[in-house]
Amino acid sequence: MFQNLPFWPPAASAQAGTVDALYLFLVALSVFMTVAIFIAIFVFAFKYRRRPGHKAVQIHGSWILETAWSVIPMGIFLVIFAWGAMIYYQAHTPPPDADSVYTVAKQWMWKFQHVTGQMEVDELHVPVGRDIKLIMTSQDVIHSLFVPAFRVKQDVLPGRYTMVWFRATKPGTYHLFCSQYCGTQHSGMIGQVVAMTPTDYQAWLTQGGAWKSLSAQGNTLFQQLGCNTCHQQETQGRGPSLIGVYGHHVQLEDGRVITADESYIRESILSPTAKVVSGFKPIMPVFQGLLDEDQLNQLVEYVKSLGNAPEGAAGTPSLIPAGTKSQTY
Repeated sequence: MFQNLPFWPPAASAQAGTVDALYLFLVALSVFMTVAIFIAIFVFAFKYRRRPGHKAVQIHGSWILETAWSVIPMGIFLVIFAWGAMIYYQAHTPPPDADSVYTVAKQWMWKFQHVTGQMEVDELHVPVGRDIKLIMTSQDVIHSLFVPAFRVKQDVLPGRYTMVWFRATKPGTYHLFCSQYCGTQHSGMIGQVVAMTPTDYQAWLTQGGAWKSLSAQGNTLFQQLGCNTCHQQETQGRGPSLIGVYGHHVQLEDGRVITADESYIRESILSPTAKVVSGFKPIMPVFQGLLDEDQLNQLVEYVKSLGNAPEGAAGTPSLIPAGTKSQTY
């Protein structure tokens, strides 16, 4: 609808239409109020100009006027707030079946890794019509991922995960920018998102030979670090079993119940004592500074891939033992 407007970026995602609609509503409202205010200024300046024998009458109070200029603007602002909140909630609530792509930002490049193992630098290939969730972190300073054609922008922070999702609707190549000043070569931190038809995307996945999946890489690292000596799969070890923990509620030692998402798994690797699971002691070693972002992503994806434990198995999230065994996730 607006593709022919000057400086208007293409709308190539499922979210673009709702974002554009709110933006145009705000522009139209601003133009309307600006025009109305200037018309009122000129009308009042002409009608109440200084003339012999004419004198304006001061209005000392009118509940109708006061109610109108209070209720009408408040109603307009509430509409804007509700509309914007709905778009914000949708933009930050990825569908549960969205495909994950781990994103690491660093001065001055974007590094993407698919769960199937493919790694890309400053370029991201995605299929049209499929929900894509970017799980992002920064290796150094604050960055911000911005894809104008998808109407998505999200800060990328060091030391934690942030997320953004989109669903491309049109095949094509779209600009990717860092919209947060991040150093002397900030302007060169650019890339592109290549949206492909499902058939072309499957063909792209097979290029470059066989890739080892991210969860398989995480499994190897899990064994190398000796994590399996405490987090055993079939029996309860010194640490809780990780089978089926992702996406489920976890009872903590301090009484809180939280959901085990990517951020929780990451924090439990780097700072195990931050959230200790009920029934276990905080004896897990700290891996802060020992693992890089790629290795963290591999371990997180491995834990996510463990699936669900059989009903009644030791270590399932709903049956965390209340004994004195040790460890956090």
